[in-house]
Amino acid sequence: MTARILAAAPVVEQIKKDLIQRCESLKQQGHTPSMCVVLVGNNPASMSYIRNKKKMCEEIGAQFRLEHLDETISADEFLKKMETLNNDPSINGIIIQLPVSDELKNLALPNLVKPSKDIDGFHGMNTQNLYLGSTDLSLLLPCTPKGIVNLLKFYQVELKGKNVVVVGRSLIVGKPLSMLLSNFDATVTMAHSQTKNLRDLTRQADIVISAIGKAHFFDRSYFAPEKHTIVVDVGMNSLGGKLTGDVDQHDVMDVVRAITPVPGGVGPMTVVSLIQNLISATENQLKG
Repeated sequence: MTARILAAAPVVEQIKKDLIQRCESLKQQGHTPSMCVVLVGNNPASMSYIRNKKKMCEEIGAQFRLEHLDETISADEFLKKMETLNNDPSINGIIIQLPVSDELKNLALPNLVKPSKDIDGFHGMNTQNLYLGSTDLSLLLPCTPKGIVNLLKFYQVELKGKNVVVVGRSLIVGKPLSMLLSNFDATVTMAHSQTKNLRDLTRQADIVISAIGKAHFFDRSYFAPEKHTIVVDVGMNSLGGKLTGDVDQHDVMDVVRAITPVPGGVGPMTVVSLIQNLISATENQLKG
């Protein structure tokens, strides 16, 4: 058995075709979708992520704006800036690029973007859709969970009744993803750094999704060949100067059924989900 590679490229291309059409329709109505990314300081990784967002905006015909703030900005000044951006009718979607400075970490960042412009999907008004049991992927849902489900749907991976282990409990991936998968009738176990029997859990799983940020943490011993496990690797780690995931892909290729690559898997799905949210937000704002 050699694992199938669940690459993002064909999924992204399919989604982009739809987004280009919807963006063009909005333009014909006199409205070009516009994304604003708020960056505090000069984190190199953040700059790389921002370039990817800008590139995809340009590819579908949307506008992109970077609001680059000095890392010394005070909390009061930052709040005023966010109020200005929220009230700017020329901006349809706003992202606060993480990490921010220590000065701003204690602010309730997810709720500083008004819900209608929250294309990251982290505002409480948007995340409540997960707790209400929604499976509507057109809503402004957190981008990585949304992208993962769209990827699995594209490759016709059944979720209903499946035993899914999500490793990681962050507010960005683990928790919202667990809720979303549960809404699709998966039986979800959310594991984390204090889980004592992790290997036992993953060996019993139909699907394992790792978002722990530890390079090559998972080797073949975490998977049972007879389970034909599908692995989604959210990890983006540096190992030997190369981008790598939480799973040692080379080591597990003959013991799992399918796996997402790093790079080229969850990362591009997260970005295209962000653009989906931008287009949906713009359409919703026009409806009033």
